Amino acid sequence: MTQIIDQLPVAVTGATGAQGGATARALLRLGRPVRALTRDPASPAAAELRALGADVVRADFDDQDSLAAALAGTAALFAMSTPFGSDLSAEVRQGIALLDAAAAAGVRHTVFTSAANADRSTGIPHFESKWRIERHLATLDMPWTVIGPGAFMENYANGWTTRSLREGVFPLPMPPGRPLPVIAARDIGAFAALALTRPAEFAGRRIDIASQWRTPEQIAAAISAASGRQIRFQEVPLAVAETYSDDLAAMFRYFQETGLDVDIDGLHRDHPGVGWHTLEKWAAGRAWDL
Repeated sequence: MTQIIDQLPVAVTGATGAQGGATARALLRLGRPVRALTRDPASPAAAELRALGADVVRADFDDQDSLAAALAGTAALFAMSTPFGSDLSAEVRQGIALLDAAAAAGVRHTVFTSAANADRSTGIPHFESKWRIERHLATLDMPWTVIGPGAFMENYANGWTTRSLREGVFPLPMPPGRPLPVIAARDIGAFAALALTRPAEFAGRRIDIASQWRTPEQIAAAISAASGRQIRFQEVPLAVAETYSDDLAAMFRYFQETGLDVDIDGLHRDHPGVGWHTLEKWAAGRAWDL
């Protein structure tokens, strides 16, 4: 029976994004068939996955028929949700719709990616929305695992940050010496693939994950070394962050006052095969156009 299940595809949502794309690639490297779910199967990112061997199909979280068709005959699901590009209520609605569709399709194991410490009453809006989806997942008659990633290293190379880096500044609403648990998207994908291919070990568990602790000053130094450009850290007041987003300001306030709690040493000890990337290794592997 296990061999038959292993031959069935794993459905991956967000497959053309950072987390889902990394998970799809990790599964393909392990030889598992992947069904990549995306709203736009004609996109360049979808074409890349198809070239790697994934079955790319259209799926829309607001279209139950498309979800049912995309999930039919799959053994497992990598599920993710995001408020960015919509809003928190839409994230919860779509996340629940996806999980309900998976249960109805008879999916045997779902790995949902949330946020580190989202289960601890953080008060951070986009953490609380994921916690609502987690609570719904636990009510379904379907084996599940929740992983909660720390701060994404990729956020330090997005468009907004890159503009500041070109001016020689790495800005963040954090004190210079306050460490954050950071993680590369590739490590999220590798850990998710591990849980998806070893369901008996991971079912019923919620695991916060990160690759390394790094302070804002250390992040700036790693980008400097990798890019060959002198980058200095600049602390941004929370009041400034609030003018951009109450949600993000709430997140950084929590990071400052409470802090995220991730057992990184335990993760490295128990799951060395993930190949945890240091921030320095991640930065060195990027092409910095600064």
